[in-house]
Amino acid sequence: MTYTASFPHALSSGLTRSRIHPPAHPAGEERAAPWTPNQVQDDGRRVGGRLDATTPIDPDAAWAAFVRRDRAYDGRFVVTVSSTRIYCRPSCAARRPRREHVGFLADGAAARAAGYRACRRCLPDDVTRDATAVTLALTLLDDAERPLSLAELAASVGYAPHHFQRLFTRATGLSPAAYARDRRAARAVAALCGERNVTAAIYAAGYAAPSRFYADAAALGMAPAAWASGGAGERVARCDVPTPLGPLLVAQTGRGLCHVGLDVSADVLAVLLPAATLVDADHGERARALRWVEAAAVPLNAALTGAQRRALFLAAVRAAARATV
Repeated sequence: MTYTASFPHALSSGLTRSRIHPPAHPAGEERAAPWTPNQVQDDGRRVGGRLDATTPIDPDAAWAAFVRRDRAYDGRFVVTVSSTRIYCRPSCAARRPRREHVGFLADGAAARAAGYRACRRCLPDDVTRDATAVTLALTLLDDAERPLSLAELAASVGYAPHHFQRLFTRATGLSPAAYARDRRAARAVAALCGERNVTAAIYAAGYAAPSRFYADAAALGMAPAAWASGGAGERVARCDVPTPLGPLLVAQTGRGLCHVGLDVSADVLAVLLPAATLVDADHGERARALRWVEAAAVPLNAALTGAQRRALFLAAVRAAARATV
């Protein structure tokens, strides 16, 4: 499947989605861990892959995740404790039992079938409820025609606002507000490329006033008028960077990142920016692209769809690029 996203998002027709904006990870927010270039797989499986009854669980990797209370593994397996006959999330805050008492099963159903009961402290069966809420929230933000407040979003999925803020950020690596800003900027880029009219694009993207749009436009890699003209007068440097989710096309101008796309050909830039001068990135530009990608987080939440994980990763790359502007 081809997945692409202009900075900060998709286009219409054959091009598609993504996201970003100020600051994607404010101080104090939880986020997924950055990856390194050789971290193409996670414990022998594709990043974010969910375990099931037919997938062997690596007990050493699972134990290490349990010891460090790694939330990224919640929903990927459950931990059973033979001495208490309970099962937990990998991130359970309870004191760790002795290794010989610990086992690992695919999910709560398998644990219950084996005679275990759910931990009352970490509520492992709530992982599904939490994941469903995050997935629904992503859909609501994708489809919103106007900005949704945190209170509105949390109420729509049945959570208290501050609790859902933490839950969403842990699962996706972005706050709800950062995701919403990225979606809005993406719609602006799509409108600029489609209508070639800055004023029309501002309102089509859901901005109430031009001032907010121009504040966000600093992250577009070129002036809105340049986007509207197909990149006329712009030099766009392109390169491919390996990532855990596949080859990433990174395109940048002197102002910063303007496009990222997973598993796409550089030819997409000729469609996106037909009037720009497209060149291969030089050494310094490639190094900058690699730094952006290395700083990005790959969401490991097992409940996220492949499309959501890719969109969130692209958003994280753009957030890293914005932080260096």
